[in-house]
Amino acid sequence: MAADAHAPTASEYIVHHLQHLQNIKQTSIVDFSVVNYDSVIVGLIVGGLALFALWLAARKATAGVPGRFQAAVELLVEMVDNQAKANIHNAESRKFIAPLALTVFVWIFAMNAMDMLPVDLLPVLWQGATGDSHAYLRVVPTADLSTTLGLSSAVLILCFWYSVKIKGAGGWAHELVTAPFGTSKNPVFALILGVVNLLMQIIEYVAKTVSHGMRLFGNMYAGELVFMLIALMGGAAAMSLSGVLLPVGHIIAGSIWAIFHILIITLQAFIFMMLTLIYLGQAHEAH
Repeated sequence: MAADAHAPTASEYIVHHLQHLQNIKQTSIVDFSVVNYDSVIVGLIVGGLALFALWLAARKATAGVPGRFQAAVELLVEMVDNQAKANIHNAESRKFIAPLALTVFVWIFAMNAMDMLPVDLLPVLWQGATGDSHAYLRVVPTADLSTTLGLSSAVLILCFWYSVKIKGAGGWAHELVTAPFGTSKNPVFALILGVVNLLMQIIEYVAKTVSHGMRLFGNMYAGELVFMLIALMGGAAAMSLSGVLLPVGHIIAGSIWAIFHILIITLQAFIFMMLTLIYLGQAHEAH
């Protein structure tokens, strides 16, 4: 954050960095009129760059000995294809779902990777460009709950689509009121079981969607907070002579966490992709 009349406290520093660049100020926990411009714009930019990188690999692909980049992309495509075959047993569906899974993995990895940039780099550049020392900007789209729940909701809609496509509207409706507890020949018991089964199905869909998005958000949000806390260590020496060693700890802790975070951003992208395949695979199966 740009210099002010007085340096921000640690609490003010963190709170400022957790604010989004928004169209209007958020006034409630759930407010669909609010748009987090930073998450949308950064997500689109890194998504475009990821697509360009894959297009470049496909364009320069050769039948001979592949280069390192081509080999890495081929390994990635083969990994995703194998996971799609293990979870989606319908070959026709895999023509869409396998590329979708690849897109999900690459896009989420690219958005997660924004957390590897220095915490203050893009926010300070944005403040300089706008001339506002208090301008807000968050650069990790997956640390935004609206982004992750939006992705998981899209997966939920696809699950509904494939449930109807594979089982038919009648077959899926029958499944909603007969699974998991079955039904009864007695009309009264059949009605009671139908209501209970439907409620259980609704709870299951809601739980899967919320946990799908919250898992990614929680891990990336926590990682972002850790980087902010490490960044604060670097400025502590300016306030106290007893803190002269904190910049050294800042470098060591930052390096260790950055190396560990590479695993986290990759693992979270893989988990989100796998859960997407699992949920879509379940939509193909009859209870």
